[in-house]
Amino acid sequence: METAQLFKAAVVQASPVLFDRDATLEKACLLVKEAAGQGARLILLPESFIPVYPRGFTFGAIVGNRSASGRALWQRYWENSVDVPGPVTEALGIVARETETYLGIGVTERSGGSLYCTLLYFGPDGSLLGKHRKLKPTASERLIWGEDDGSTLSVFPTGLGILGGLICWENYMPLARMAMYQKGVQIYLAPTADSRDAWQATMRHIALEGRCYVLGCNQFVTRGMYPADLPGYEELASQPDVMCRGGSVIVSPMGEVLAGPLFDREGILTADLDLNEIVRGKFDFDAAGHYNRPDIFDFKVNERK
Repeated sequence: METAQLFKAAVVQASPVLFDRDATLEKACLLVKEAAGQGARLILLPESFIPVYPRGFTFGAIVGNRSASGRALWQRYWENSVDVPGPVTEALGIVARETETYLGIGVTERSGGSLYCTLLYFGPDGSLLGKHRKLKPTASERLIWGEDDGSTLSVFPTGLGILGGLICWENYMPLARMAMYQKGVQIYLAPTADSRDAWQATMRHIALEGRCYVLGCNQFVTRGMYPADLPGYEELASQPDVMCRGGSVIVSPMGEVLAGPLFDREGILTADLDLNEIVRGKFDFDAAGHYNRPDIFDFKVNERK
């Protein structure tokens, strides 16, 4: 496969139509077309963009007890989540094909009676290249998402280089990052729900550590975007008006910020990525190569289902 050495990438900072899978899918397709219209050949949308990262809710769970309204909210979340493959992935594949772009998008994936935080990868031919499920949901996320095995700890050789990445606080797992580096990741996708200023240091560190491009992508969400008929809606009264301020960013293999960070609004960031910068960056640091010490450290990944 011939690889393009120079191309434009885009990260899309936006809100879903919260808890509405079909309306969010429609919005996602429009955003992909908008980013492609700006010349992007690789486009990333945030963590759990379809149908929502359900920030602010407890789902009625405390140690030893669950509430009826929390179960009802879970049901609504489950009903609006995404089958992989299914009608949503088919529609996303169509828009990737129509725009001739590589597409990464975060969804809440439905599998039987369980949900997973999943990053989907699509090729410009409309194919679903594969997926990565979040290995370890963080804190209260464990109420709503299961955790997966190592079988989806994947990278994808493409016409734009080797795509891969991790979701949100998986990026704080050193061995998960090392798995990506050993697989040769060149363009590292990092959809997230973390809007802290400190997250920017993580994005720059990964770029320097992996000598790869890092695309960080978050949502911009306000309290007023939530439907008022949601079970447990009253819990949001204690939340700030802006519940997620964003912080999407694109970082070079030398840790330089190429675009962003973008805060406090929706928007699309673009940057030109030059794969030659990755080669030049590894002159003095290659975590999986000449800067590795396999005579001292023994590292392996269990990728069995």
